[in-house]
Amino acid sequence: MSNLPPLNKLPRNLTYIELKMSKSKDLNASAAVLDYLNKQNRPYSAIDICNNLHKEFGKTAIVKACESLAESGQIKEKAYGKQKVYVADQSQFPEVDDAEVKTMDSKIVELTGKLQSTLEEVRQLESDLKMFSSCLSTEEAKIQLQETTAQCAHYKKKLAHLKDGGNVVSPEEKDKTNDILNAILEGYPKPKKQLYEDIGIETDEDCSVKPPDI
Repeated sequence: MSNLPPLNKLPRNLTYIELKMSKSKDLNASAAVLDYLNKQNRPYSAIDICNNLHKEFGKTAIVKACESLAESGQIKEKAYGKQKVYVADQSQFPEVDDAEVKTMDSKIVELTGKLQSTLEEVRQLESDLKMFSSCLSTEEAKIQLQETTAQCAHYKKKLAHLKDGGNVVSPEEKDKTNDILNAILEGYPKPKKQLYEDIGIETDEDCSVKPPDI
């Protein structure tokens, strides 16, 4: 026998099918709330439950479900001032002795430590990845090295000309050369001295040349 009210007592805009669908949604909401509280086993307000269920059911449906489950004794309701919270019925869970609680607390501390360590490793790996992503690729480094080698050959030729009494290099040319070398060093995996050796640059120190006192 159907529990639905007589047709003449239904609202004008509500059919039997709509009423059945409404009751089905209420039952689904109640089942979802009961399952969620039993799995989490911690107190929540109706709004929290609604948000944690990703608003699958409306706030009104969740509130009705909580109140209905509390009235039937399937969950417990606790009031804190004007706010109500709901929690799973603890009588359905096995009792836990103090020793077991201490063991669980120790396990939580251990797992929390592992979590922090793992998060630190992840942060370090992300930092390393960011650093490597900003470095030149092997092909790019080869191309830049070729270009720099050609430029160095050009400057070595000019240097030989200077040693033979040619024109002095202008400050602008010196700055440009330093800028090029500094740009290469940003992505070069070896020390500055090694770069100079690789591309054939000789410093004043290498040539035992002491700049004149100003």
